[in-house]
Amino acid sequence: MTNFHRRARIGAGIALFTTAALGLTACSGAADASGSGDGDSSVDAASATSVEDFGSFEKLEAAAKAEGQLNVIALPRDWANYGEILDLFAEKYPEITINEASPDVSSAEEIQAAKTNEGLDTAPDVFDLGLTVALQNTDVFAPYQVQTWDEIPDALKEPTGLFVGDYGGYMSIGYDSSKFDAPESLDDLKDAAYKGAVAINGDPTQAGAAFAAVGLATVQSDGTLDDFQPGIDFFSELQKAGNLLKVDVTTATVASGETPVVFDWDYLNASHTTDNADWKVVVLDGTGYAGYYNQAINKDAPNPAAARLWQEFLYSDEVQNLWLKGGARPARMEAMTEAGTIDADLAAALPEVPAETVVPTEEQSTNAGTLLGEKWAAAVQ
Repeated sequence: MTNFHRRARIGAGIALFTTAALGLTACSGAADASGSGDGDSSVDAASATSVEDFGSFEKLEAAAKAEGQLNVIALPRDWANYGEILDLFAEKYPEITINEASPDVSSAEEIQAAKTNEGLDTAPDVFDLGLTVALQNTDVFAPYQVQTWDEIPDALKEPTGLFVGDYGGYMSIGYDSSKFDAPESLDDLKDAAYKGAVAINGDPTQAGAAFAAVGLATVQSDGTLDDFQPGIDFFSELQKAGNLLKVDVTTATVASGETPVVFDWDYLNASHTTDNADWKVVVLDGTGYAGYYNQAINKDAPNPAAARLWQEFLYSDEVQNLWLKGGARPARMEAMTEAGTIDADLAAALPEVPAETVVPTEEQSTNAGTLLGEKWAAAVQ
């Protein structure tokens, strides 16, 4: 999965704020795109932009239950607590079967799956995407604003609801402390002691975590996110030193020791402590790099009512706290903190983060994606 710059100060217990200025028919084989059955047959679920279009939340639930299916993609169960979130939805709505496809594919591959399966009942209903891929594919999404829309920071949402930030974190370095000391800077990773040991989570031209690794390397190399070249240069130097490990990072590769040093989001790196007691996580001093993953609905969703119910579910208090349980910072964190609905213990347990944090703007993200497409492969070959 994948993830873009104006500077913003971010506290450990407060939601991250991206600064992107985001201004920007059900297919054949659908179970019941009109939301009939127990729902209102006059409602076209595929064109609904809010609960009001269904008449009530209960009628949205009824329409989704009538469809009976929800197709999700790229949701690893060990990613930001998705396993518990999926299981809770299944428990809450036993009438709706969740079809979990290709949990480990990238954001770009999610979009490709939608295009490949267009018109089929196997197409994904919803997406979880890094910002770069979301910005590049707005024509694939259906606008929708959840009931808690006003509590989501404006900087995290495309104004019509084509895609919306949901959970985020900081780019970090996870490492096996039985083999390595805690890296204090990027330069430490160039040492011969890290030969064949340093991995990133995916390809930065496709996957958000990998994109963010290059972004972190850029700002930690005294660059700015107006130009990712310093980050590309850093990983090129790692490759030339023989330290860059080209292995897709999974829980299994960390547990086995195959990927002993990993650039990844802090909440993902932290999850590996369950399988490796020696696994530790560091967010480097200096400028930090933060990012959010975004939710979106496939405009050709086979199950459009279920897709919209899923969005409502993800932005509820209960699930926002489940992101927090997974070590990620939920989009509604500030509003929930003010309302007293945040899990205070989980919020207090979040790791300390840099006082100075950057997240890319839309323009910076787009430019960085173009540069990576031109330069990355040659830099690390």
